[in-house]
Amino acid sequence: MSTAAATPASPGQVLADLLPASRVRDVALVLGGAALTGLAAQIAVPVPGSPVPVTGQTFAALLVGTTLGARRGLLSLALYAVAGVVGVPWFADGASGAGAVSFGYVLGMILASTVVGALARRGADRSMWRMAGTMLVGEAIIYAVGVPYLAYAADLSASAAIAAGLTPFLIGDALKAALAMGLLPTAWKLARR
Repeated sequence: MSTAAATPASPGQVLADLLPASRVRDVALVLGGAALTGLAAQIAVPVPGSPVPVTGQTFAALLVGTTLGARRGLLSLALYAVAGVVGVPWFADGASGAGAVSFGYVLGMILASTVVGALARRGADRSMWRMAGTMLVGEAIIYAVGVPYLAYAADLSASAAIAAGLTPFLIGDALKAALAMGLLPTAWKLARR
């Protein structure tokens, strides 16, 4: 890979591709994405009646995927998950390990980051409405993995898992999508200048 100056935005690029290309860049981006997700997980607000808090980690995981692309997003979130499992206390509320009932959401973030990164390579992060849709797809993937895992790990019925692990978070997810639909397209406009 070349360390020459980045080229202007073109189809098939994500925001990270605007930086000069090198292996060092890619490693730094993967490490930075994992660290950002870990830091954002510390923004945690308990939800009454739910073992799962509202956190910033889902938003960070989806931003990592859209800005880094599918491959680097996958590596970044996989690093986040593996480091948390082996003891780095950067899951929600400073937790670590795979025993938490909310660990399924972490697994869902790996898949979601990959999917939103692939969508971003197709230009889904360049307009407000497509970015909102991309975020909602990512959130749906996180729930598709996290809620069944919650039901299994906490021994909840499907309806109880949905009530504890999905319903209380829908308004927050809409706000995250609204934030992203302004943030990413604006970043592309600034990058084009």
